Amino acid sequence: MRGPYDLVRARPEPGFEISVDGVGVPVVPGQTIGAAMHGAGIRSWRTTRFGGRPRGLFCGIGVCFDCLVTVNGVPSLRACLTEARPEDRVTTGAAGDTGDTGDTGDTGDTAGKDSGGDIGDLGDEGGSDGGRAVSGP
Repeated sequence: MRGPYDLVRARPEPGFEISVDGVGVPVVPGQTIGAAMHGAGIRSWRTTRFGGRPRGLFCGIGVCFDCLVTVNGVPSLRACLTEARPEDRVTTGAAGDTGDTGDTGDTGDTAGKDSGGDIGDLGDEGGSDGGRAVSGP
């Protein structure tokens, strides 16, 4: 049986591991931290301020801030944009800290309800309204 690298005749560098909350996660050279975590079965590592909803990769292109992690002591990096390097130490909000500095997508008590808005309403909705979604006109 041929592997994916054989099909494209690629010869990647040897893989390595990064540490995510003290657990080894295998990485293929060139992968982002988010891709490596997803490949290892880690789907969420933060929770929202309001409601404690799980967050991990959402957009995958650096727009939403749902995948924030701390890498080698540098906080608030987007896992979907940060390339994994050998011996990286990644910490997440999964151990009780929300790790939340840019809570996006949390609509408070209106989650799952039709607020009359469209997909444009999915941004950071925390503010003077207590994190509730605000319906558009």
